[in-house]
Amino acid sequence: MNKVVVKNVTFGEGAPKICVPMVGKTVAALKEEAEMLKTIDLDVVEWRVDFFEGVKDLAKVEVALDEIRAILPETPILFTFRSAKEGGELAVSDAFYFELNETIAATKKVDLVDVELFNEEADVLKLIETAHKNDVKVVMSNHDFDKTPAKEEIISRLTRMEALGADLPKIAVMPKSAADVLTLLSATNEVFEKANQPIITMSMAGTGVISRLAGEVFGSAMTFGAAKKASAPGQIDVNELRHVLDLLHKQF
Repeated sequence: MNKVVVKNVTFGEGAPKICVPMVGKTVAALKEEAEMLKTIDLDVVEWRVDFFEGVKDLAKVEVALDEIRAILPETPILFTFRSAKEGGELAVSDAFYFELNETIAATKKVDLVDVELFNEEADVLKLIETAHKNDVKVVMSNHDFDKTPAKEEIISRLTRMEALGADLPKIAVMPKSAADVLTLLSATNEVFEKANQPIITMSMAGTGVISRLAGEVFGSAMTFGAAKKASAPGQIDVNELRHVLDLLHKQF
């Protein structure tokens, strides 16, 4: 399997990496959040820019990014605009979604960019090309907040992401039962054993918490923890998360 190296973080080896979302609405709130994240044992910061009130103004997004980067110069930053259809805060046109992501990737001030799978393939491929040209890695994502798709469908989506050129395919699904969590973990393990790229998977909400902890066993390379406000159901406090991941890593 190819390892994916971003600054000082290597995906695809050791314990799952911890990503903590930033959800500030203003530049001041983001700066405060970034200062707080400096004190936390994390691997990646995800700027969930769909929470940012200035998101529709590209110049304001760049100014905010400069402020975050100044505070976190060595921390890998994942730039994510989560669309409303996949559980995000704001609905925007597809054209704006791609313009925003391509503009930010081209600044080279982020290390990873989130690209949602379910978009026009030509747009997705163009954004991946722009990201890679600027040494920005691509987390390709899909989120189902209603259910857990069949195992074959989860495998199909992750495999499709890799085929399109994702560096880190990612899927998050909602369980209705413990059996759904097993479906996600089984699909994860099957893809992990065959994939060329590290993958990121999770089962959400309380029922799915085990999937956020046991990634090293089943093959998920990153997990999301909350430092202030969770950006998705089931995110665990980042310090507790690190403790459990270390515990499992020692035994594995």
